[in-house]
Amino acid sequence: MLKRIMIVLVLTVVVFSFAAPKYVLKFNHVLSPREPYHEAFLKWAKAVEERTNGELKIEVYHSAQLGVEEDILEQMRLGANVGQNTDSARMGMYVKDIAVLNAPYVIDYLGATTPEQVIDVLRKLKQTPTMQKWLTELEEKYGFKVISFMWVQGYRHFITNKPITRPADLSGLRIRTPGAPIWQESVRALGAQPVAVNFGEIYSAVQTKAIDGAELTYANVMGGSLYEVLKYVSETGHILLINFEVVSAKWFKSLPKEYQQILVEEADKAGIEVSLKIMKEINAQMKEEVKKKGMIIVENVNKDVFRKAAEEAYKKLGLQTARNTLIREIKQVK
Repeated sequence: MLKRIMIVLVLTVVVFSFAAPKYVLKFNHVLSPREPYHEAFLKWAKAVEERTNGELKIEVYHSAQLGVEEDILEQMRLGANVGQNTDSARMGMYVKDIAVLNAPYVIDYLGATTPEQVIDVLRKLKQTPTMQKWLTELEEKYGFKVISFMWVQGYRHFITNKPITRPADLSGLRIRTPGAPIWQESVRALGAQPVAVNFGEIYSAVQTKAIDGAELTYANVMGGSLYEVLKYVSETGHILLINFEVVSAKWFKSLPKEYQQILVEEADKAGIEVSLKIMKEINAQMKEEVKKKGMIIVENVNKDVFRKAAEEAYKKLGLQTARNTLIREIKQVK
């Protein structure tokens, strides 16, 4: 009897040792589980787990379940096994010039108009000397490892209770945007008063009239049920939201080289897949959904006037040189 018990205990230990992952990444994002990004993160996690035979596991936390982004980023700098879906605007608070990727209409300057061209531009950007320099500085000086920036969440538009066709229409309106300087100055340059509010608080902030609207993607509108409190989507398309998947550089270096490569490869793969789907299918679907919810789409936006106004944001933050350098370098990448 004792022998049988010992065998069962040994087998239990063996099974547990095979089942328990050696490395765990707790990955945080602020979006709702209804948004396409959440499903894409789960696919990334599954692919990584399968390719590493369960030794590297990604636990995905939606709706900022692990905490606010600023706190997660600080944990990364200390080497914690956490990750965050963020953007170049946030990274620009450490390496200033990288924020240019979230500057208004920058994707137009880089020559991308179709979904395929956007992905091609991002691939080329990764190879430019300037982008490599910024990424290296983030990693070596600040402790952030950018796993991938092949994640495009779509074009951002102004979501308000009045139609917007030109910058003057935004005058006096308090528009929610993230607190990073490039977001704040972009919204200000385009004519509105920027207000930093966490994504999950936008609904209540509109209800209490703390803000008059926000600038978001169609998926964000649906994910946050903002059609219940806001009436118009004005298609300014002022920012193509390029997201960064970031982890602790210290934690990343603790992984075997093979697992580092798998983590990056699968992040890029999942990002490209969901980005193309968003730009080619989901954006149109979400647009129809917000229409069904009673929102009015304003399509007759004077984008030329908005582009001209946006130049003030580049000047204010000194990002004209960074933008022009990327334009030049990207043309040299085959």
